[in-house]
Amino acid sequence: MKPNDTLSEKHSYRLSYRHAETSDLPDLIAMLADDKLGQLREDTSSPVNPRYQAVLKAILEDPNNELMVVEYNQRIAGMLQLTFIPYLSHTGSWRCLIESVRVHSDFRGRGLGTEFVQWSIERARERQCNLVQLTSDKQRPEALKFYRNLGFVDSHEGFKLKL
Repeated sequence: MKPNDTLSEKHSYRLSYRHAETSDLPDLIAMLADDKLGQLREDTSSPVNPRYQAVLKAILEDPNNELMVVEYNQRIAGMLQLTFIPYLSHTGSWRCLIESVRVHSDFRGRGLGTEFVQWSIERARERQCNLVQLTSDKQRPEALKFYRNLGFVDSHEGFKLKL
């Protein structure tokens, strides 16, 4: 599926997917900061912190990164980032890393997150990925349950080192 495709004829809402734009940054940052963990690490000040602008520029210029938004009736309802990574392992393959998955609080519980992640899995197939992987903070039990319900398996132990 390409950006701007719509899904869900079986649902009463219409979703559209597109690449994020600079003008979306305040909304995206607000979604990232919309929980206890995000409040500790995001900067919601205005004007937008230039670091966000620099990173968005880098993402937009990198053909192996896609920062996507899902819209409901032309309002941003969610976001996520896809990173396509070449690997020598698994007989030389590509993986899709899904990160920064957020659904705006006004739209939670409607199945939008499920459809958005499923859309992302299809996008990974289009990019010839053999594996989709993601991480989720252990302090977000609802998110862990959400990913398990979508068929993701917590098969590995992840490690991070803050720099």
